[in-house]
Amino acid sequence: MEFPISRPRRLRRTEALRALFRETRLAPADLILPLFVHEGHGSEPVSGMVGVERLDLDGVARAAVTAAEAGLGAVILFGIPAAKDATGSSAFADDGIVQRALGRIRTETGDSLVLIADTCLCAYTDHGHCGVLAADGRVDNDASLEPIAKTAASQARAGADIVAPSDMMDGRVAAIRSALDGEGFEQTAVVSYAVKHASAFYGPFRAAAGSSPSRGDRRGYQMDPANSDEAVREALLDLDEGADALIVKPAMPSLDLIARVRAETGAVTWGYAVSGEYAMIEAASANGSLDKQAAVLESLVAIRRAGASSIITYHALEAATWLRDQ
Repeated sequence: MEFPISRPRRLRRTEALRALFRETRLAPADLILPLFVHEGHGSEPVSGMVGVERLDLDGVARAAVTAAEAGLGAVILFGIPAAKDATGSSAFADDGIVQRALGRIRTETGDSLVLIADTCLCAYTDHGHCGVLAADGRVDNDASLEPIAKTAASQARAGADIVAPSDMMDGRVAAIRSALDGEGFEQTAVVSYAVKHASAFYGPFRAAAGSSPSRGDRRGYQMDPANSDEAVREALLDLDEGADALIVKPAMPSLDLIARVRAETGAVTWGYAVSGEYAMIEAASANGSLDKQAAVLESLVAIRRAGASSIITYHALEAATWLRDQ
């Protein structure tokens, strides 16, 4: 066969042709909006994340209604408590800030929006780690499982459709599944942060949630970004323990892992475009280095193309508007 019988450019000639042959599609329902809720009054801007705020109960309810009206798939809640202690007890208090926010949002939105609760202790402990500490200052994996499971159960009681453990403790999915089933929440799903790297891209989030460790770091329990086989192993372990779906984060630096985890596990896999990814696009667009809309949509399509069925992104509302306009 001689050129020019085969001409791939034929299918790129107009936008209508490009749309007809487009392999990867992105819709508002594929997007999940993170929301920060605090115990104070009013809203507080998040340092390093232009346009992102910590919201009070009224504000988070309004944001969730807006998300539902925009056609988003879900919101995921992160709490900033008024008080912290060594065990993160306010994370599993039935009157905790996330628990109250879940109830308020459910009242405002009914079943029109999937409610996800991030399940971790880091924002609730006075030391900022994702589990409780042993006497020598190390994070005690096994001792952390009970409060993490109690947190998941309390979130389910408050109305969460999904609990999403992000602590990276070994065995936490099994502990959560047992706690949920033991309280009659067999229908509450567990979507685990199965592949969560010890990443430089989390900085703005830690400022937002007030969850930076007061000493040490999280490399002892979060994954080494250099490892690929380990990512698949972590995913398979979580599935064996009862996870219903998996999260890979950060998303853009882990496109290969999203693709590999999805292909090798066959499980529904989400990507989390984290705070640092958001901040980079915002900063580059603010100084005129790139077109914000084009960059956001291209990055989200790339995450979908890699195999993510849904994407957690701080750009969810803007992206939904742009997608509707298109």
